[in-house]
Amino acid sequence: MAVSQPVVIPPSSKAAPPVRQNGRWSGYAHLLAARMKEMRREPEVIFWVFVFPLLLAIGLGIAFREKPANTTSIAIVAGPQAQNALDLLHRSAQSSAIHADVVPLQQAEQAFRLGKYDLLVQPDDHGGFQYRYDPARPESVLSRNEVDDALQNAAGRKNPLSTSSVVSNKPGARYIDFLIPGLLGMNIMNAAMWGIGFALVDMRQRKLLKRFVGTPMRRSDFMLALASSRLLLMIIEVAILLGAGILIFHMEVLGSWLTILLISAIGAIAFSGVGLLTACRAQKIETASGLINVVMMPMWILSGVFFSYARFPAVCQPFLKALPLTALNDALRATILQGSSLASQADRILVMVIWGGVSFVLAVRWFRWT
Repeated sequence: MAVSQPVVIPPSSKAAPPVRQNGRWSGYAHLLAARMKEMRREPEVIFWVFVFPLLLAIGLGIAFREKPANTTSIAIVAGPQAQNALDLLHRSAQSSAIHADVVPLQQAEQAFRLGKYDLLVQPDDHGGFQYRYDPARPESVLSRNEVDDALQNAAGRKNPLSTSSVVSNKPGARYIDFLIPGLLGMNIMNAAMWGIGFALVDMRQRKLLKRFVGTPMRRSDFMLALASSRLLLMIIEVAILLGAGILIFHMEVLGSWLTILLISAIGAIAFSGVGLLTACRAQKIETASGLINVVMMPMWILSGVFFSYARFPAVCQPFLKALPLTALNDALRATILQGSSLASQADRILVMVIWGGVSFVLAVRWFRWT
């Protein structure tokens, strides 16, 4: 029986290509590219990251647009002296800004409770008036002062001082100018935390993280790629929101655009770290959603997005200024509205860097793949 001879394969005349050595940041670069492709396939990202904050800014800007002073609505309680109150109001110079109805007491009280009237005026039998107002409602307090001035002046009171009023509606001094930097900071926080948290939990639920365990990829590279994937979106967010403020509401940007982008980038990275920490162990979307809301909702209220946090008691101010969204909003407002430099915002940038750095380190330590 013949013995088969082994087949010898002659060496190729061409040298084998050298094995490519991957650099330190090769894994990070591939992960970042993959994450950007994933976001391109998520149409909801376009709405919540770009369209929603723009619609919110436009809606609030229209609500607080330049317009004539509001008319105050009052109810004069029906009685023998009700017509006297109406006559005094009609003789007053402020009569055009006051709308008065004569209604029975019970009906007036019911309408006041439901917010139809800002003030109740009840004439007495001696020619005087009793005001019923709610000190917790600013419009009620203003209505009380306005109506009292109108009645007193019509009755013959003379003001000892000559005064005048000027309406402040120049760009930079309006509510919309205060609002847009706050919306920008809020949107940077929302996009970073929701985008990172949901992506992380979604990969965990689809068992993708288990596959990553078997690769030589570093845990820090993976999380850094997730965090930095928000930077490109952040640049588009800033351009769209500030562009809308300039084009629609004639907002003035006094600071450097480069400084605004750098502050926004630091804020996006900081909140990406917070988002990683929040979702590093969450197993379900519902769990991550609850944790993210617990972190974000207090900052929506406390960090001066829609109104100044200076309204809170003085004892709370150090805590409020230590929040990352407060630091981001203050830095953006100082740059956009006052033209402040990047160096002047060092303390606020430090707050964001500490939040982002500590959160990222803890997220890397506590992160689990399954």
